[in-house]
Amino acid sequence: MQGHEVADNGHGADAAARQTRYYVPSPSRWPLVGALALFCLGLGAAFALNGVLVGPWSLAIGAAIFVWMLVGWFGDVVRESRAGAYRAREDMSFRWGMGWFIFSEVMFFAAFFGALYYVRVISVPELGDAAHKLLYPDFNPAWPLVTAPGLPAGYQAMGAWGLPALNTAILLTSGATLTWAHWALLSGRRSRLLTGLGATVLLGVLFLLLQAYEYRHAMHELGLTFASGAYGMTFYMMTGFHGLHVLVGTLILAVIWLRVARGDFDARHHFGFEAAAWYWHFVDVVWLLLFVFVYWL
Repeated sequence: MQGHEVADNGHGADAAARQTRYYVPSPSRWPLVGALALFCLGLGAAFALNGVLVGPWSLAIGAAIFVWMLVGWFGDVVRESRAGAYRAREDMSFRWGMGWFIFSEVMFFAAFFGALYYVRVISVPELGDAAHKLLYPDFNPAWPLVTAPGLPAGYQAMGAWGLPALNTAILLTSGATLTWAHWALLSGRRSRLLTGLGATVLLGVLFLLLQAYEYRHAMHELGLTFASGAYGMTFYMMTGFHGLHVLVGTLILAVIWLRVARGDFDARHHFGFEAAAWYWHFVDVVWLLLFVFVYWL
């Protein structure tokens, strides 16, 4: 079957229409392993939040199993790809799957931006109107909300024109280096491909390091913590989840770099690279929105 699969590697609608077989992998143990990892992670998180001593151990075991699952499962997919198991129909399925995955991520962040809109435009002004003045006479309904009833005083809002602006420039540059790498792949210039992709990975790591420094500065010097009311919660929730996506995207691009170094992908067959690029550009766009609505306005 594998020899037959390799015989016709055309892509596109015409190739998909000509293809008579669709590759179905053998039953895999990895979904069961992933379920076990998530169970250990969830149990460990519950134990840790309640001060049970086995919580950190359960979290560590779950994380280790989860990493094992990722390496094993993705390794199987890479081997199937290198063996020629994926052709036009499989390629189209992957594209639709990645497209719907990114759409789900769009809706994920849309919920966060919706929460920010509700707090800034509806909730905070309502608490400052005349009907609530008797309850909160000293409340100032101005955003960023640095004073509120029952909250610790003295914390400051994060400005836009320091590390956030620098991180914006870094992510925009990483999008340009990734696009340059894509052009190099399409033109068959593998050295430029490796350089552009490697630069993107390094810029992703630099972004994460600067964000960690920004969090340290916010917590220890500005007094901005998770307990800092609506502003603190929305700030860390939105930028923190975005940072998690940057971490995942950086790891994906690092794996793609390793695959390129070992000779994978060419100008016609490189959806793994394209999927990683789609994800990274999505992360870039989300950060631009965060910079405008969380830091700037």
